[in-house]
Order: sequence, then C-alpha cells, then structure tokens
Amino acid sequence: MPEAFVSGLNDQTRHKMIDVLNARLADTVALTLAVKQAHWNLKGPGYIGVHELLDEVADRLRDGADLMAERAVILGGHARGTLEEAAAKTVIEAYPLDMELIAEHIEALKDRFLKLGANLREAIETASDAGDADTEDLFTEVSRVVDKDAWFIGANASAAA
Repeated sequence: MPEAFVSGLNDQTRHKMIDVLNARLADTVALTLAVKQAHWNLKGPGYIGVHELLDEVADRLRDGADLMAERAVILGGHARGTLEEAAAKTVIEAYPLDMELIAEHIEALKDRFLKLGANLREAIETASDAGDADTEDLFTEVSRVVDKDAWFIGANASAAA
C-alpha cells in the first residue's frame, strides 16, 4: 500500500475507509454518467431548465467524487474511479438508454439519488463508528449536496408531468 498522509488512524481503519470511499466513488461515477445520459437525451416542456440543471448537477457529483478519490489516496490507498470499476462495483441501478420524456428522466434520477443518499448516510455511520471524523465529515458534505440536488431534480416532477 502507498504511503498514508494522515496520522492517528490505524491500518485497519485506513483500509476500511479506503474501501468505503471507493465503493461510494463507484456509485458517484455511475450516477454522474446517468445524469449526463439524461442531460443528452431528455425532451419535452421545460427542457432547457432541466438540461442546464443536469449539467450543474453532474459538475457537483464530479466534485464529490474528487473529494472521495483524493481522501482514499491520502489514506494510503488508490482511487478506483474508472468506468470499468464503477460498472463492476456500483450498487446504483443501470440507467435506461432509451428514455426521452423529462418526467421519466426525473423519476429515474430521483430514485438513483435517493439510493446514493442512503449509501452516503451509511458511509457516514461507518466512518463515525471507525473513529475517522475527517472521512465522516467528507461523506456528510457530499451527502448534503446529493440531497439538495435530489430535491432540485424532484422539484421538476410536477412541472414535467
């Protein structure tokens, strides 16, 4: 394992946190690609607003992925954020390729954001139980953004129906 750049965490805790960080990284990469899939393919009333929102959401997801990847490396691990790793390890359901209607995309994305949010809250608890307050805080930060973006996306549901 590469050198760790933190003190105060034992090897077992570091390894556990690296695994959890990479698991949530896989989910975040998968969700980012799902958001872009929707962004490219959605059609219908309210198109431009949702289209632009999804671009911003994808940017925020990439920021969260970057935080998790960098933390895994800081803890002495490797960031495992490739497309292949995300496809193999994510627990986020594969995104449909043939949807067009905004309402369908909103529903599909909302479900996936709720899943990631739940996974992040579980990661917060795992980090807390392990005594890694910094990783706990990182997951909390990412969770807040994911919850807010889920709300932004879901707020379009009644307009798109």
